Amino acid sequence: MKRLILILLGSSVLLSSYSISSDAQDKDTERFARRYDLLVSKLGYDGIGIETLLDAWEAADSTDIRIYEARFRYYFTKSRRDSVVTRDSRRYLGTEPILELKDSTGAKTYYYNEYFYNDSLFAISMKSIGKAIEMHPEKLDLKALRTDALCAYEKGSPDMALAGLKALADSYYSKNSPWTYQGDTVNDSFFKDLIQQYCALFYSTGTAESYAAFKALSEKMLTYRKDDPTFLTNIGSYMLVAENNPKAAVKWYNKVLKVSPGDYAAIKNCIIAARKMKNTKLEKKYLPLLIEYGPENEKKAAEARLEALNS
Repeated sequence: MKRLILILLGSSVLLSSYSISSDAQDKDTERFARRYDLLVSKLGYDGIGIETLLDAWEAADSTDIRIYEARFRYYFTKSRRDSVVTRDSRRYLGTEPILELKDSTGAKTYYYNEYFYNDSLFAISMKSIGKAIEMHPEKLDLKALRTDALCAYEKGSPDMALAGLKALADSYYSKNSPWTYQGDTVNDSFFKDLIQQYCALFYSTGTAESYAAFKALSEKMLTYRKDDPTFLTNIGSYMLVAENNPKAAVKWYNKVLKVSPGDYAAIKNCIIAARKMKNTKLEKKYLPLLIEYGPENEKKAAEARLEALNS
């Protein structure tokens, strides 16, 4: 099973466009569904006439979950607008600039495309997806839609998204019945990979708040997956990058290597940390591991570096 959406990058959001299924066989309901699909294909999620159609659809069958997901998409899309903003940094909220220019002094100005949200419309979208989740709490795909929207809305300060994800982990590991994602049964591996996508998003966003969320979510997962190399590595990377504490980072990467001796990311990051500390003795400890477990294109460079350090 594969997630069909990429976790949103930077300030934009990509919501999944999976086919919505229902057990309802009522002809009127299915007629509304077909009409909705046609309008969306031509006009987008917030096109003219869609809200009127959804009102009529709900009047015909208020038990159809598709209505509430469609309302979520309508109001979420309606709530946001994009604008070009200028910043003096080469990266902003984890994204690259769409344009960079120099002023008369030679200083660079970077231009980014950023989304801004109408709070009241966004709140309606959250209420709508919440209704869908209440109707089918086993659907992880609906919960992911809500989380994606929260991440987009909160940008570099993902407080609500983090709280929701931590609660999601608690709920998943204490559930009494299977969850599904787009009709497929969710297993532990898929759930872990999904959470790691959000960890990666928080890390790449690069604000102090998003780094903190990256660490907190990784710590939450470690309460359920004690020695998981992925989340142990995350904490090491937090120490290395956000805290600029290479010594602490190495301790976490060593925990990874205890459970996964050939873990390339941990080995590589230990070498980076050693170089940050200018600790050649420590670097010499991990270079042989990179030679043994690293990709072919890095082995020769590692061998040359080790030889230089030993000479």
